[in-house]
Amino acid sequence: MKTKIIYIAGGCFWGVEAYYKKLKGIISTKVGYANGTTKNPTYKEVKSQQSKHVECVKLEYDPEVISLEKICEHFLRFVDPYSVNMQGEDEGIQYRSGIYFVDLEDEKIIKDYFSKVVKDNYVTEIKKLDNFYEGEEFHQNYLDKNPNGYCHVNLNLIKPGELK
Repeated sequence: MKTKIIYIAGGCFWGVEAYYKKLKGIISTKVGYANGTTKNPTYKEVKSQQSKHVECVKLEYDPEVISLEKICEHFLRFVDPYSVNMQGEDEGIQYRSGIYFVDLEDEKIIKDYFSKVVKDNYVTEIKKLDNFYEGEEFHQNYLDKNPNGYCHVNLNLIKPGELK
């Protein structure tokens, strides 16, 4: 099986991770911090907005089971692509929305999908990944460890046939 990697930022990473973990074709997830200006930032540094990182989820997926277009479709189910630095109750540059690719051919796929579905004036970043640092262990699988934790992502948006 050949897997691919994509990075998704859609507000607080706890809910984004919990959502994608439920989907067929998603092999693994890691929450962390992407495309900032400092090395190995802590949650506190990211929260202060000084490091310029975004809370992000690294997705390893099987493209034969779930396409990149389908990953984008799921993203747009719970993200407002027109909201600047805010998703749900989470506000700040660390909560900006973005899809960060490592394979250059993925850029065209993502941008083509957005041009068909979202049209114009969206603020979601579609950029090459500059850097990614894994978040602290406390944040990994947070909603599994804390089932009553805050989550702006509606996990019920996943259709039964899309669940693992």
